[in-house]
Amino acid sequence: MMRLRWPSVLIATCVLALATPGLAQDYPTRPIRLVVAFPAGGPVDFVARLMADKMKSVLGQPIVIDNRPGANAAIGADYVAKSDPDGYTLFLTTMGAVAINPNLRTDLPYDPVKDFAPIAIVINTPEVLVVRTEMPVKSASELADYARGKPNGITMGSTGAGSPPHLALELFKGATKTKVTHVPYRGAAPALSDLLGGQIDALFIDLPVAMPHILGGKLKPIAMASAKRAEVLPDVSSVDEQGLKGVYADNWYGLFAAARTPAPTVAKLNAAVIAALNDAAIRKRLVESGATPVGSSPEELTTLLKSEIARWGQVIRDNGIKPES
Repeated sequence: MMRLRWPSVLIATCVLALATPGLAQDYPTRPIRLVVAFPAGGPVDFVARLMADKMKSVLGQPIVIDNRPGANAAIGADYVAKSDPDGYTLFLTTMGAVAINPNLRTDLPYDPVKDFAPIAIVINTPEVLVVRTEMPVKSASELADYARGKPNGITMGSTGAGSPPHLALELFKGATKTKVTHVPYRGAAPALSDLLGGQIDALFIDLPVAMPHILGGKLKPIAMASAKRAEVLPDVSSVDEQGLKGVYADNWYGLFAAARTPAPTVAKLNAAVIAALNDAAIRKRLVESGATPVGSSPEELTTLLKSEIARWGQVIRDNGIKPES
């Protein structure tokens, strides 16, 4: 009798193993939650909703957008980091939550390298340097000359201390050796409002956020803080092309799951992201918004994450940047 029981046990074990969700044999079998750590209607939310329908058609399950804003994306990041590693809770974020926050805050409840499973780099959103249309400058180098001609230099805004626009500003200061007074705002809307109203002289800002004002003729783009020109603004040269080296501050978006999510699940999600970004209609809308579709491998996102944490950490330390209270 004992000899007969072992095959039964082995068969039962194999059946259970095949049925275990963690092995991702049949993933996904239920709706997927996509956490966006920013308010509905913003640029990250726009990208998430744009991709969700196409990913649904690839994966065969709905993707539900869950907006959890607050604490510079730390609230949403912590929620995903503590979720079950089964691929049913995902995190679409800008580089701020995973590459900048770790260098600014010592109280983060998550570790971006240890607590997440990278899936794909989704898009790059370059920082564009903008001024009012009546400003007598046409390039970043001319803005630097303009600043040198002012006893107190110029004022430049940002979307908050340690934000990508602020870091781009610090790189610009270092490259031009000009006097720049940093004016931090709580978000893009008040910063753009003050720029349009003449309270500040210039602003680095995510290109998709600035595009409506550029297309409306209210703001003048004078340089891209990126390695190359944006497809939607081919006539606007990069800061590097203008002779100012090292002013590079792409604000990329990455898709993550909780650490220890099974590799087959990550692979399915990566394939869904790439399928969405290869869709002609989606690519067109992203490019028109000012974003550059990427669609990398998980390994490329891992490499980027680690290098960006190191790079921005150096910039933050060199410039004594502190988090906002």
